[in-house]
Amino acid sequence: MTMDTRACNHDLVLVGGGLANGLIAWRLRRQRPGLRILLLEQDERIGGNHTWSFHDSDLTPAQRDWMAPLVSCRWPRYDVVFPELARTLDGGYASIASDDFARVVAPALGDALRTNARVRDVGPTSVTLEDGETIAARAVIDGRGMRASSRLALGWQTFLGREVELAAPHELTAPVIMDAAVEQQGGYRFVYLLPFDTRRILIEDTHYVDGAGFDAARLGANIDAYAHSRGWRIARVLREERGSLPIVLAGDIERYWDDIAGQPCAGLRAGLFHATTGYSLPHAVRLADRLCGLHGFDAPAVFDAIRDEARDAWRRQRFFRLLNRMLFLAGSPQQRWRVMQRFYRLPAPLIANFYAGRLSLANKARILSGKPPVPVGQALAAACKIHPRQIRKPE
Repeated sequence: MTMDTRACNHDLVLVGGGLANGLIAWRLRRQRPGLRILLLEQDERIGGNHTWSFHDSDLTPAQRDWMAPLVSCRWPRYDVVFPELARTLDGGYASIASDDFARVVAPALGDALRTNARVRDVGPTSVTLEDGETIAARAVIDGRGMRASSRLALGWQTFLGREVELAAPHELTAPVIMDAAVEQQGGYRFVYLLPFDTRRILIEDTHYVDGAGFDAARLGANIDAYAHSRGWRIARVLREERGSLPIVLAGDIERYWDDIAGQPCAGLRAGLFHATTGYSLPHAVRLADRLCGLHGFDAPAVFDAIRDEARDAWRRQRFFRLLNRMLFLAGSPQQRWRVMQRFYRLPAPLIANFYAGRLSLANKARILSGKPPVPVGQALAAACKIHPRQIRKPE
């Protein structure tokens, strides 16, 4: 049955005010002002409590331009540290704090944003709130985070970050996106540092592990110990963020989308994130641009556009899933850092292409050439496990 769009007060309703839906709403508001859009957020403000980062080379110049008002801090280079390697890589790196995201996006949306809107049910063309109100739309996009699915085999990047003010300057001149010269604690562990000014810094303890759960107290103690090892005294904690990002090892993308059953979705729910790093901002930017180009905003058209974007991303990341299986399934978890250390010895342009998700055939050959940092037999076995049932442990 065709929905009578004359009964709809909205062309597009977006459920969940996170990064992906927030960018879609903001971009459409600016590029397609005639569209009747509504963004629903369950909390008092959009954006949650997050820091999103990206490399300049992840986006096109045009995309960097329209994202510029959101950027909280930008640096011309970044560092990595491993037990046997320390390296500085040139290239712009930027971060967006959720405070700045909300500060820019919320006023731009105006009455197209409703906060404290708790949702009971979501369908392709309607949303029912907990108080019973039903909102009809030509299309509804569900952006409420990752959905559990047997169609995917996942590892996890779990983290706890604290933005702190130090008692004295930290003396960093660039972000440290991986300091893996730390105790590994049963998986690939590194500390991530974003120096926002001379004393204000985000210290994030990050682990690549097999399960999504983690001990916040242990990670917090790790942050305290790391700061102490650098000679930093934390004067006060400004905020804390935590999360578990999916790292895809294998999956059946067609059945995954069949299970979604025509419901447009965005962000992690649509599988739109870098399979190895978990970075989602470049994917969110590309999806917002793609939806701006749609001629019609009925639910099937929106669903098809998002599914096509996700399929394209899935195909482009086949090699990344192979690398993930080698990282998680071959060798000892305590030695996973060797895989990443070897990677960061590669040429800088290749590393930039890796983060941007556009490796050439020559790049892929270069990554796999030479002596592997994991046992060859285990690496080959991991490479062959292309279906979730070959990876998932029995219940």
